[in-house]
Parts: sequence; structure tokens; C-alpha cells
Amino acid sequence: MPVWDPDRYLQFADSRTRPFLDLIAQVPGAPASIVDLGCGPGHLTRHLRARWPQARILGIDSSAEMIDEAIRSNFDAFASYDAADVTTWQPNGPVDLFVSNAMFQWVPNQLEVIARLLQFVAPGGTFAVQVPNNADSPTHVTLAEVAQQEPFAQHLTHARRLPTTDPALYLEFFADRGYLVDAWETTYLHVLPGADPVFDWISGTGARPYLQALPDDLVAPFTDEVKVRSREAYPTHSWGTPLPFRRTFAVATRP
Repeated sequence: MPVWDPDRYLQFADSRTRPFLDLIAQVPGAPASIVDLGCGPGHLTRHLRARWPQARILGIDSSAEMIDEAIRSNFDAFASYDAADVTTWQPNGPVDLFVSNAMFQWVPNQLEVIARLLQFVAPGGTFAVQVPNNADSPTHVTLAEVAQQEPFAQHLTHARRLPTTDPALYLEFFADRGYLVDAWETTYLHVLPGADPVFDWISGTGARPYLQALPDDLVAPFTDEVKVRSREAYPTHSWGTPLPFRRTFAVATRP
């Protein structure tokens, strides 16, 4: 289980927030109870509050570091946070809206977990999910290729490459269970500033399991090799480094 760094994750907070706003914009109705699965450092709570001022909000995340930051950073009398593993956690009662932003790609059996949570969706409630769908991009291919080289490979046998999740997968999954589904895909073209910005981006998310599995003396050479390949795959211009990032969305509402 990777240890999450809230400061590193929030380095690109604005770019990581936009997909969440695009997701909740399609959620119908006015949910009275909201559970944010994989809430991270709680920086998205204010957007939920702005959209649904009267809702009770519960943020769940497996990272104690993220939950500590969420509690420190948010002063909301009707929002709370709890550190828990989504694969086993369950709410105390029906929930009007489950929302999850860039979390379920980390769950190996995500459809089984979602299926279990659907039993807690209130009538007329919604399950809204967004996941990256760019596992075939140079960022992830680079991590996987470097991880297969020695001396890194012997330490990274359990490092898991993130999956691709096509919107059609969610459409079929939710529709088969009687939900009304809005599923789509968007490619964001982020323009990143600074030196080695692509590595900075992935170091807060996709690269963390690799970096944390390596002994200290191999972190720097692994990082250097990934940076070199990332510069080749994503050339820098005078105005920044463009990073295409494809994401899958699904908003499924129970009739």
C-alpha cells in the first residue's frame, strides 16, 4: 500500500480538480447525503458544498495522511472524514450520492467493490465515478519498462500497472443492474510548467508504488531514467509541456 503525500498530490490540484467538477456537473437532483470515496486531502469538499449546500458529506480514504490533511484543512460542520479501506467499508445506511474521483483504478477488483456498495444507494440515488484511462500512455509504459530492468526489477515484482477502464465497461456494468447511465470519455490536454513536470505529475500518483518499493539507493537512478524517457516522450516548449490525459466518467442513477 503506497504512502500518500498530500503536498505532492496537491502540486497540480487545479488540473486534478477539473475532472471532478465535470463529473458532479452531471449528477441529477439534490442529494441529502454524500460519500466521497477516495476523498484524498479533502480539497474537493468545498465543491460538493457549493453544489449542494445542505448535504451531509463523508469523505473516505485509505490514507491516514490524506485524512489528517482533510480534517486540518476543512472547516465544515456538516462534513466529516474517516480513514477506511473501500474494499471492506460500508455506510451505516442509504446514501443519496456516492462520488469517486480517480480512486477506483487503484482497486484491483473495483467492479466487485462497486457492486457491493450499490446495495447502499438510496432509491433515486446516484453512483458517480471518474478514473484515469491512460494506462497505455507513455507515462505508464515508461514506468513499466524501467521497472523491468535490473537492478530495479527484483524489487518491483509486485508493483501493479494501472488498468485501462473504458466507459463502455461502466455503461454495461451499471445498465445491467437497472441503472440509468451517462458514460463518457474526455482527454484533457494539460500544460505543465517547470523542469521535468511530467515526472512531478506522476510522482504524486502512478509512480508512488514503484518509488516506495525501491531501496533508498535505487530511487534516484530509477527517477533519473524515468525523467529522461519522459522528456523524450513529452517535449517541452517555451510555453510549457503538454500532457494529454484521458479519463473515463460514469454517472449511474438508480430509478
